[in-house]
Amino acid sequence: MGKIVVQLALLGLMLAVVYTLPNKEDWDIYKYHINSTVTDGYAITIITSRVVNRRDQPTEIEFHVKIPKNAFISQFKMSIEGQMYDGVVKAKEEAQQQYSEAMSRGQSAGLVSSVGRSLEEFTTSVTVAAHQKVTFELTHEELLKRRLGQYELQIYARPMQPVNDFKIDVSIYEQPDIVFSEVKGGLNNPILATIGAAESQNQLDVHFHPTVEQQTLCGACGDDGLNGDLVIVYDVFRDETLGHLKESDGFFVHHFAPTGLARISKNVIFVIDQSGSMQGRKMRQTRAALVHILADLAMDDYFGLITFNHAVHPWKRELVQANEHNVGIAKEFARTIEDHGSTDINSALLDGAKMLNQNPRDGSASILILLTDGDPTTGERNPVIIQKNVMRAINKKFPLYCLGFGHDVNFEFLEKMSLENSGVARRIYDDTDADLQLKGFYAEVATPLLTNVMLIYEGGANLTQTNFSHYYNGSEIVVAGQITDNNIETFSPRVVAISGNKHVEFSETNSSTVMTASLSESNTRRLWAYLTVKQLLDKELQLDGEEKERAKQEVLELSLKYRFVTPHTSMVVTKPPGENAQVLHKPKEGEKHPLPRGGFFRSVVSSLHYDDPSFPAQRLHGTANRRRQGTMHPSSRGPAGRRVHPQGSMDSDPSFTAAILHGGGHVLHQDSMDSVSITTVLQRFVRKTVNGSLPLCYDLNEFMLLKLLHNPNRELSINGQLESYPSVGFKRIVIHNQNQRIDINQRHIRVNDGQNATKIRWEPNIIDIQRGKLIQSHNKTTIMIEDSLLIIMRHEKKGKSLLWPIFSQVSNDPVEGLLAVKPLVYESVSAPSGTVTVSGKTFTVSEGDIFDYSVTSAPRIKCWLTSAENALEGRLFDFLVSDL
Repeated sequence: MGKIVVQLALLGLMLAVVYTLPNKEDWDIYKYHINSTVTDGYAITIITSRVVNRRDQPTEIEFHVKIPKNAFISQFKMSIEGQMYDGVVKAKEEAQQQYSEAMSRGQSAGLVSSVGRSLEEFTTSVTVAAHQKVTFELTHEELLKRRLGQYELQIYARPMQPVNDFKIDVSIYEQPDIVFSEVKGGLNNPILATIGAAESQNQLDVHFHPTVEQQTLCGACGDDGLNGDLVIVYDVFRDETLGHLKESDGFFVHHFAPTGLARISKNVIFVIDQSGSMQGRKMRQTRAALVHILADLAMDDYFGLITFNHAVHPWKRELVQANEHNVGIAKEFARTIEDHGSTDINSALLDGAKMLNQNPRDGSASILILLTDGDPTTGERNPVIIQKNVMRAINKKFPLYCLGFGHDVNFEFLEKMSLENSGVARRIYDDTDADLQLKGFYAEVATPLLTNVMLIYEGGANLTQTNFSHYYNGSEIVVAGQITDNNIETFSPRVVAISGNKHVEFSETNSSTVMTASLSESNTRRLWAYLTVKQLLDKELQLDGEEKERAKQEVLELSLKYRFVTPHTSMVVTKPPGENAQVLHKPKEGEKHPLPRGGFFRSVVSSLHYDDPSFPAQRLHGTANRRRQGTMHPSSRGPAGRRVHPQGSMDSDPSFTAAILHGGGHVLHQDSMDSVSITTVLQRFVRKTVNGSLPLCYDLNEFMLLKLLHNPNRELSINGQLESYPSVGFKRIVIHNQNQRIDINQRHIRVNDGQNATKIRWEPNIIDIQRGKLIQSHNKTTIMIEDSLLIIMRHEKKGKSLLWPIFSQVSNDPVEGLLAVKPLVYESVSAPSGTVTVSGKTFTVSEGDIFDYSVTSAPRIKCWLTSAENALEGRLFDFLVSDL
C-alpha cells in the first residue's frame, strides 16, 4: 500500500486545539502525544498529556483541550501513581445528582463549553502530590464534512510551554486514492515541512515531531512555545458512478459525490434583515458580501432581493435574470441598504416563498436564503407559529437556509426552521471576516447539480438519512446502515435523482465501489452510530410529543452503547479519594445552558464597596432614600463626567421592569446631588402582569452565558458567565473590542488580536489595547476604550475569586445588555388569578418568595413565581448568548 508522508516539526490536528496553562515554576508538561486515525472520513483522536508536579507540596494541575464542536467525546481517563480513573458515560438524568452536588459546592460542574466558531473546550484539574506525575487521556470522534471539494483538518497549537517529548501522528486511510493534499496555516514553514508522494496514494501520514528549539522558532512562536494554526486539506478520487461503498462487520458506509454532472441553473432569493440591530459593521459587511455574491451569479440564474425590518421591501416583485444589466442595478441597490426599524421575519419569509412559488422554471433549482441577527420583534412574534407558516408556504418545494448573524441570535429557532425545510442553519460570527463567512456559505450552495436525491438500498436496514433535496458541487452525501443478515450478495444500492429536466439513476459500480477491510471494521460501525445520533438530534428538534420522546430515547441508547457524550448523556469524571467528581455535559450550538433541578435561589441585594479613588466610597449610597420609596431613577452622568445609559434593548417592552443579574451586574445611578450608587440585584427578574396583583418573577441560572453589553456603533460587546450558586459574581467575562478579544477569569487575563496573544496575572500592569489601555492591579482591572470605561472587580469570598463588572460611557450611543437595563420599578396591578399574562403570553404561576429589591431595609414585596424554563421558552429573558 502506497502512502503520502508529511513530516512537520509542528503541532495539531482536526480542529483539536490542545493547550495547558501552567505556572512554569509549579509543573511541567514533559510528554504530549496526539494520535489520530481517519478512516473513510471518520476521525478518532486520542490526546495524551503527561505532567509532573515540580513543587515540594501538592499542586492542582490543569488539563485543557479544545476539540471540534461536531465531535463527541467518547473517553477520558487520568492515571495517578499507577491508579486509573475512568470517566463513565451515563444518561444525563442519572448524572444530575452529581452535577447538582458539584454546583452546590460552588464548583464549575460543566467541563465543556463553547469557546468560538468551531471549538469546545474541555477543562479539568486534579491535585497531584509533590514530585508526582499525572497522565491525562481524552478521546473524541468526528465525521469530517466535505465542503468546496475538500476535507479540512484545522489545527491550532498553543501548549503555553515547549515540551520535550512532543509528538503528533496522524494516519488518514481512504479508498479510493487520495488525489491531493496540502498543508497550510501559520505554522506551515517550508524549512520544517517536507511532503513526499508514493505511486498509490490511498494513505496519508502526517507527523509533527518538533524539537524544543523548533517550538520557539516558528513565525508565531516564542518562549512560551507554539502559537498558531495548521490546516491540512485533502480529497479523494471521484468518478461518475454510484460512488464508494465500504462494508465491514455487517455495516456499510456510502460516500456519494459524482463528478461530470452539468450544473443546474438556480432561482435564489436573498432575504436580508435591515432592522436597527444590524447597524454598524454588520450592515457594512452584509452589503459588501451581497455585492460580491451578486457578481458570482451565473447568466442563466434568476434571483430576487428582499430586505425587511418592520415592513417588507422587495427590490423587484418577481425574479429577474442574472444578466449584466440586472446584476449591476441590484448591486447599486445592495450598496444603499440602511438599517432601521424592528424585525418582521414571518412576513419577509412568506413573501420570499411566495415569490419563488410564483416564478417556477422547469429544470432549475430554487433556494431561499435568510440572513438575520435577531428575533422577530414585530408582526408575528411567536417562533412556533412562524415555523409552521414558513413550512406551509414552502411545502417541501425548495430548501431554506438560515444565516444567524452574531453570537446572541436565537439560533435554535433558525435551526429548526431550516431543518423543517430541508436546509441548514449557519452562524455568522460578528467579526472582521463576517463578509468572507457569508461569501463562503454561498459558495457551498452556488452550484446545484442534482435535486430530489433518493438513495435506495435493497437488503439494507437501520439506514441514516436517504432523501436529500439538493446535491451541490464540492459537497458529499454520506449514508450508513446495516446489511440485512450480513449478506453482501443480496445488498443492492442505487441512487435516483433529477438533473435539470431529466431523471437520472446511478447504479453502475467500478472495481473500487465495494471494499471490505479489517482496517475499517470498528470504524464503520462507529461512523454509523455517530451519523445516526447526529441526525436523530436534528430530527428531535423538529418533533413534538411522543415522536420527540422516541427520538430522544434512540439517541440515549446509542450514546450509552458507544460511549458518546451527547446532549442527552453526561460523563462523570472520577477523581482520587478526597476530590469531588465532575460531570461533563455536551453543549449544543445555539442552546442555552442547562437549568439545574431542585428549585431556585433566593435573591440577594447588596452594595458594592471597594477602594477605587475614582469611585469614592462615600458616593455609593447617595440615592438610598429614593430607592426606599420603590423607584430608582435612570442616571444622566456617571463618574468623571461619563454619561451612563441604563436603558437597554427591552425599553420598548414596558413590562420588563427589573434585571440586573446574579452576582455582578452593576448599574450606576445618580440623584440630583450628583452622587453615584451601585446596586446589585442577584438572580431574580420581574415582569409586570396584566391580570395579576403581583408581578411575575423568575430566577437566573448559574453557568448561564449572558450578554452584559453591546454597542454596535463602537464594535464593542461584553459577555459574562455566572459563577455557581451560592457564589455571587461571575467566573468569566469576555470583551470583544473590534477584532481584539479580552478574556478575564479569576486567575488571569488573556488579550488576543488574532495574531498575538498576551497573558497577564492579577498584578500591577499597564498594557496597550486597541483604542485604549488596560490597567491591572491585584483585584481590579480597568479597561478604557475610547469613551467607554469598564471596571472589573475581583472579590475574594470563602476562598473563591468572583468578578463584578461596572460600565459607563460618555457618548449617546445606544447600548443593550444587562448592564444597560432600567432598574426596578414596582407598580401595583389588577387582581390575581390562576394565571398571569405578560406581553400577550399566559403563564401558570405560584406565589413566590418575599424578596427585597433595594439596597437598604426597604419594604419587601411578593411576586408570582414561574420557572426559569417557562421564562426562557416564553422569551421573557432576551440576554442569553450561546458563546462568550
